[in-house]
Amino acid sequence: MSLGGGGESQLQELAQQLEALDEQREALETEIEALRARQAAIDEAIEAIGELETGATVQVPLGGGAYTRATIEDADEVVVELGGGYAAERDQAGAASTLESKKETIDGRVDEVQSEIADLESETEQLEERAQQLQAQQLQQAQQQRQQDE
Repeated sequence: MSLGGGGESQLQELAQQLEALDEQREALETEIEALRARQAAIDEAIEAIGELETGATVQVPLGGGAYTRATIEDADEVVVELGGGYAAERDQAGAASTLESKKETIDGRVDEVQSEIADLESETEQLEERAQQLQAQQLQQAQQQRQQDE
C-alpha cells in the first residue's frame, strides 16, 4: 500500500531541511560559546590590569604552555591588542576601556547570533508543523484507500 509518492518525497525534503536547520543552530550555539569564552577572558584581563603593581613579579606566557618570570617596571603602561595584528600601549584606564569596547562588540555579535538562532527555531517550528500536516494527509489518504479497497 503506497502513501503517495509526492507526499513521501515532500516529507523527506522537509526532514532534510530540518536536519540542515539543526546543524546551523548547533554551529551558532558553538559560536556563542566561543564568544562567551572570549568575554570571560576579557573580564579576567580587565581585572588583572587593575591589580598590576610596579615591581611585582609575574609569569608571562611565551606560548606552547611555557612561561617566564618578569618584573613589572611600570604598572600604568599596558600593551593592548587592537586587532589585525596591531597593538598599542595604553595606561591602565585606556587599556581597560579598549577591552570594554571589544567586549561590547562581542556582546553585539552574541545578540546577532541569538537572533539568528531564534529565526532558525521559528523556521524549524513551521517546517515541523508542515511535516505533521503532510503526515496527517497521508494517513487520511491511506484510510480512504483502505475503505475503497474493502
